Amino acid sequence: MKHSLLVPALALCSLQASAGDWHSEVTTAIESGKFKEAKAIMNAQPKTRENLVTIDSFQIIMNRISYDFSLTPAKGVEMVRERIPGVTDNEINSWIEKKYIETMTIDGETKWMRKSVRNLFLLNPDLIVPEAKDGSGTALLQYRTTALAMPADANHCHNWNRATITFTLTVDADAVPAGEMLKAWIPVPLTSPRQRNFRLISSSSNAIISQNSAQHTAMLEQKAVKGRPTVFTIKYSYDVAAQYFDFYEILSNLKPYDTTTAEYKTYTSTSTPHVIITDEMRAMARKIVGTETNPAIQAKMIYNWIGDTFPWAGARDYSTIPNIPQYVLEQRHGDCGQVSLLYITLCRSLGIPARWESGWMLHPHEHNYHDWCETYFEGVGWVPTDVSFGRSTNPVLRQYYQTGTDMYRMAANSDIAQAFDPKKTYIRCETIDSQAGEVEWRKGNLEMTQWDSHLEVNSMIPINY
Repeated sequence: MKHSLLVPALALCSLQASAGDWHSEVTTAIESGKFKEAKAIMNAQPKTRENLVTIDSFQIIMNRISYDFSLTPAKGVEMVRERIPGVTDNEINSWIEKKYIETMTIDGETKWMRKSVRNLFLLNPDLIVPEAKDGSGTALLQYRTTALAMPADANHCHNWNRATITFTLTVDADAVPAGEMLKAWIPVPLTSPRQRNFRLISSSSNAIISQNSAQHTAMLEQKAVKGRPTVFTIKYSYDVAAQYFDFYEILSNLKPYDTTTAEYKTYTSTSTPHVIITDEMRAMARKIVGTETNPAIQAKMIYNWIGDTFPWAGARDYSTIPNIPQYVLEQRHGDCGQVSLLYITLCRSLGIPARWESGWMLHPHEHNYHDWCETYFEGVGWVPTDVSFGRSTNPVLRQYYQTGTDMYRMAANSDIAQAFDPKKTYIRCETIDSQAGEVEWRKGNLEMTQWDSHLEVNSMIPINY
């Protein structure tokens, strides 16, 4: 079952195309690579404010697809042969068939995904450098050892630290006319058992902290000045801990799910556009777990199956993928967020509550966007699950990140594709997640080519609770 592209209308609400309307026709045309047809349909629509915002969103999606699929086959082959002299056309065609090289046909012209050559050496088992098969070093093992040596609180949290962060978002000079107001949304930490005591220390202008969104942000406004970049900066602190649940302790405390609660129903249900519980997903989940009925063991089996089956590779723009879990199954690879959404969907298909969490990983010298999730076990509570870190070939690390996480995290999002607070009018650069920040002005969204953002960890100081 395939669902429509996420097309945000006013307030970034997901516009689900219904059969027979022009939104559905445009969506179908885009997903089929018929961009000229999609543009013709849009050009025929009345130029109402709502239509113009929706058309703008569709156009941006097509631009992003065209950018991701911008490598001509001839150039791609040339790049491959620079690294593998003598490779044959038949070998390259076989790699395309095996999904090591991702392609798309747009208006009759086939293009390679721009990351395909790099991904080829991550996905083709015959080309992977042995030392590169596992990025897990001794550092992660040391974080785990340090954390587990400390006493845990009632929520299984330990190794508390106070993190101080400076986040800077810089819009290019003259990206908008001088005097126009720019709005920037910057991710900030959510409150959870692992994160507490968020404190805004300073900001370049008045910051409005979100109150009613699962995607936590600070919104700032600033006027553009001719010839100068517009710089948005916030500095904040929060307390963050590692959290780990021993798997055998989970098994000993496990109780049958109370299926009548609103929370259980929410986190075992379909959530469009990317957590879609279909008969296919149920059958796949059941095939993975076989006759096993214990939900903790089932979740572990799904976690290990994903880790063993889907290697990491550079992703195309999330906003251009109709259904991310289905994409992972079809392309046979996925980055951190993609495999997390597959895990959530498979767990929910078995009646195991699972939900999204994401933000930044803050390991020393490894600051980067990162997505993971949480799994709920009755009698235990919500347990962190890092599906991507579960791809480690180190069994100790794989076990740790199935039911735990280190303290080098800044979690800003507890769901995907949610409206910001304050609301944003135009389609976001990242319609699913929120990590780099977002910027818009009265006439539209600013793409990431027009601005840059940077997160700096000023300090990470151990504290006692």
